[in-house]
Amino acid sequence: MEQRLTDDERQVLKTGAFGAVFLVSNAEPGMFAMIQESFAASGAFADASGLVREALTTGPLPRLPHDSALEVESVVLPALGRAVDILRAKSPRDLSAYRDLVLAAAEQVARVDREVAPAEAAAIERIRGALAEPA
Repeated sequence: MEQRLTDDERQVLKTGAFGAVFLVSNAEPGMFAMIQESFAASGAFADASGLVREALTTGPLPRLPHDSALEVESVVLPALGRAVDILRAKSPRDLSAYRDLVLAAAEQVARVDREVAPAEAAAIERIRGALAEPA
């Protein structure tokens, strides 16, 4: 049974998804690459459907810190964990789609220049860990 998300819950899902892309994009900075990476992430997010699509396409963009990668991680990784909890409680059938979408977007961003840098791979692993089911 799917339940509607609150504005705060939609923002959590959006912060996790957009933040994951931001983490990977900033792992190997470069202005030209950032533009290409934005298009890659947009393509992945365009595949969203249902509750996940609604969360990613409504409301304001998430506010992420820009000072350091650690500050970004301190916001994004917990948001991903909360997003998993929210979807598990409100729309379990969308949980797998959200995980797959976030990881696909992160991986597409990392592959923009055809080679995944070690820092990008490490960021993806931290994202994957944040999206995992608790043990």
